[in-house]
Amino acid sequence: MHTEDFIRFVRKQYESDQFIALHEPRFSGNDKKYVMDAIDSTFVSSVGKYVDQFEKNFAEFVGSRYAVATVNGTAALHIALKLAGVEAGDEVIAQPLNFVATCNAISYCCAKPVFVDVDEKSLGLSSSALRDFLTKNTKLHQKLCYNKKTNRVIRACVPMHTFGHSVDLDAIKEVCDEFNIALVEDAAESLGSYYKNKHTGGVGKLSIFSFNGNKILTTGGGGMIVTNDESLAKRAKHLTTTAKISHPWEYVHDEVGYNYRLPNLNAALGCAQLEQLPKFLEAKRELARLYKIFFDEQNVTFITEPLGCRSNYWLNAVLFNNQSERDLFLKESNEAGIMTRPAWKLLSDLKMYKECEQDELKNARFIAERLVNIPSSVIL
Repeated sequence: MHTEDFIRFVRKQYESDQFIALHEPRFSGNDKKYVMDAIDSTFVSSVGKYVDQFEKNFAEFVGSRYAVATVNGTAALHIALKLAGVEAGDEVIAQPLNFVATCNAISYCCAKPVFVDVDEKSLGLSSSALRDFLTKNTKLHQKLCYNKKTNRVIRACVPMHTFGHSVDLDAIKEVCDEFNIALVEDAAESLGSYYKNKHTGGVGKLSIFSFNGNKILTTGGGGMIVTNDESLAKRAKHLTTTAKISHPWEYVHDEVGYNYRLPNLNAALGCAQLEQLPKFLEAKRELARLYKIFFDEQNVTFITEPLGCRSNYWLNAVLFNNQSERDLFLKESNEAGIMTRPAWKLLSDLKMYKECEQDELKNARFIAERLVNIPSSVIL
């Protein structure tokens, strides 16, 4: 493949000869109107009508009974893991091809990640690798799953829908149920993605989303915990509001809580962005369609949605034949002002997590050496 052809193609789609970012936010609706309304109301912190409205509208969009807004996706995952029962000394199954926030949230609980390989098609946690690891390395005792090597309880499993492509949720849930492990979906990247006609985030005991500046919907910074369990939702809201007991004037807190609630100012932006989400999703699918046609002609593998799923194509990605081809493409495209990037460095290779237990990670290493993310901003 000639990188020059890719550069011309991207510039044609974005109609620009300037720097083209990997993923920029789009503000084309009521964004400024709602934010200014929040400012005028003086309710710019964690209390205000937009926080409540954002939670309600978001829950309706993803098909969940409850949604609790947080300052970012990492905070959302931290609380979701705590609510799933993760305690100090526990272990949590995670995938190595992932953003570092997932394992950081596990560490906030004073637990340890255990890395299991990803699926070569979805790029997310492999259900077969998960079953194989748990079958070989764990035992059930008094309804708890113990790692035979460390004798720690494996309390939860956190699959991540990589770049918006859903993992095989039914198969993963079946394994988690069999080994009595809580399923917590990391849907940070998959707003607008569906698994068997069900929105991602709807299978796990709890799930989380992210609204960072580079996400398909942004609140500047923000996250959301979703669940169908009323008691978990109430507890999530309590913990993220510094565990404050409601009272007209007194400040009484009944446990260690967290200052994790999303400010009304950010929620105002979220409400406006959510109104535009359907057209964002449509535009991203059209860009992905055009990319696939282009890369098929170049004999380069373009990552498409798994069978039976509908992806939001948050970050489009391609796979090269080897690392040398990948690195040359990265160099030439970035030097030309087209932002591209490799997948994250595997979490299992980071210095703070490299001593954690892991399986062979064959697929994860293959993908990490060859994958490139390409410009994916919404084109309106």
